[in-house]
Formats: sequence, C-alpha cells, structure tokens
Amino acid sequence: MLFVIILWLFVFLLIMALFLLTVYQLMCCADLEMDYTNTYDFASEINSMVLPEFALQGILISCFLFSQNWVLFLLCVPLLYYHFRRYMHRQHIVYATEVFYQLGREKKVRLVKLGYYMFLFFLSSFLMVVKMMNENY
Repeated sequence: MLFVIILWLFVFLLIMALFLLTVYQLMCCADLEMDYTNTYDFASEINSMVLPEFALQGILISCFLFSQNWVLFLLCVPLLYYHFRRYMHRQHIVYATEVFYQLGREKKVRLVKLGYYMFLFFLSSFLMVVKMMNENY
C-alpha cells in the first residue's frame, strides 16, 4: 500500500513537472512573439528543455508500466512515439535562423501537449482515488 502511494505521488510530480515545462516553453514562445527576447536565446532555452522533457515522459510511462495502469500507459504511448520520432528525425531542435517559420507550429504543439498533460493529470488523479478506495475495502 505504501509503495502504491509513493508511486502515485511520484507520478503526480512527474506530470506537474511536464506541465510546468510546457507552460514555460509557451511563455518563451509568447516572449519571442512579443519581441521580448531574441531568437538565439529562445532557441537555446527551448533546446535545453527538450531532452529533459523526453526523459521525464519516458520515466512517466515506465511508472505506468510498472504499476500496471494499462489505460494510462496506453494513453502515453502515442506521445512517447511522437517524441521518439521527432528525436530520430532531428526535428526536436529549434534553429535560431528558422524560428519564425516554426513558431506557429511550435506553439500549437505545446498547446496540445498542455491540454494532454491536464487531461492526464485529472485522469490519473481519478484513477488514483478509485485504486485507493478499492484497496482499502
């Protein structure tokens, strides 16, 4: 029982970290759009956060796999595949010279990720409550 609680708390921390990383990336996009930052700073900020985001997503999906939450695991597989595909095709890197051509798409991708992480947070919290209720009785 204690292991399950610790694992769920760890999952919540991972989801919140992914959520905050995505919000920060959206703020960087808005700063660039409003011309508060230059393209080189924007590209270095976004590129420095991409690989930790991929790693956190991998840790999150492995937590779902180890805890045998098949619904959440299967919901995370498409995003993990998307991250893996972007990494293998070297599309995860934002170039400072092409940033204005990619800005609209990058904002849309991050907005979709933000909605996905919010949905994942609410679904995982609901499933955590259901699991805790079933184990107590």
